[in-house]
Amino acid sequence: MPANLPPQYFETEKKLRTAKTPPEKIAILEELLSLVPKHKGTEKLQALLKTKISKIKSAAQKKTSTAKHIPVYMVEKSGAGQLVLIGPPNVGKSMLVKSLTNANPEIGDYPFTTRLAYPAMMKYENIQIQLIDTPPITLDYMETWLPELIKGADGILLILDLAESTLADSLMAVTMQLEEKRIRFVTEKKKISEENRLFYKKALIVANKKDLVPDEKIDLLLKELSGEKLEIITVSALDQDGLEELRKKIFLMLDVIRIYSKAPGKKATFDDPFTLKKGSSVIDFARAVHQDFAQKLRYARIWSEKKYQGQMVNRDHILEDEDIIELHI
Repeated sequence: MPANLPPQYFETEKKLRTAKTPPEKIAILEELLSLVPKHKGTEKLQALLKTKISKIKSAAQKKTSTAKHIPVYMVEKSGAGQLVLIGPPNVGKSMLVKSLTNANPEIGDYPFTTRLAYPAMMKYENIQIQLIDTPPITLDYMETWLPELIKGADGILLILDLAESTLADSLMAVTMQLEEKRIRFVTEKKKISEENRLFYKKALIVANKKDLVPDEKIDLLLKELSGEKLEIITVSALDQDGLEELRKKIFLMLDVIRIYSKAPGKKATFDDPFTLKKGSSVIDFARAVHQDFAQKLRYARIWSEKKYQGQMVNRDHILEDEDIIELHI
């Protein structure tokens, strides 16, 4: 055994004893390889680690090719929208889900703690938004079902670790894997046509663990991502710093409006609004309440904080966030 291996190597080596899945083992072996000093005295060790990685990958690929059927993993949508959290190993996705929701996903300081999709509900003001924690993505591995899950989602949170020195490389590894599946990320402001809906996904970069990095270093790290067109928000899931701003950004990503229903002669209820896509009309709202309402609708009245106070509007009137609508059939 070479003499000058750093202490981090032996700490990481211990994780191999508890690693169960091929992705876990590959991630740990690759981390060990990166920790080995590159000189003549470590050539045999480097070759040994590379051989182990190659054997595990070959065995995993063989198992996949002989499988008769690979099930597509889907999560039924719930709430006002569905966002999938993706990222490299150990960036704090599960901790972020826990901090944003009341859920308790498994959290560990080792790669591939999350093995399956884990849905949880995040409250934003008076609505619920579904967040899905997922297994990590590396340059060499991604769960076969994950692209299909992403295609069905309303948006993506790309989670990165601010304490990691290779921020841009980590992002590139994730985007390259998904680009092979023709999935592209766009800003929240971009309009996506119906034919591109499955492959173009609105995304936000969430740079986590700001509690571990001085402010002046954060600015330097973010410059690495200055070429990215996606918006970047820095947070600490552990300290819950920046999470309220993140909740608002998530709501804006969904591009939805909240509409309150009011029965004639009664007060509106504000605790359980209908959520519709921006640009929806009165007839769309009537259809969301009940199909019969859309067919029999004669007119509607509208209230809003600044503009309307019970005025009559027709079925094509475009609604805005937090309008109050009274349907007349």
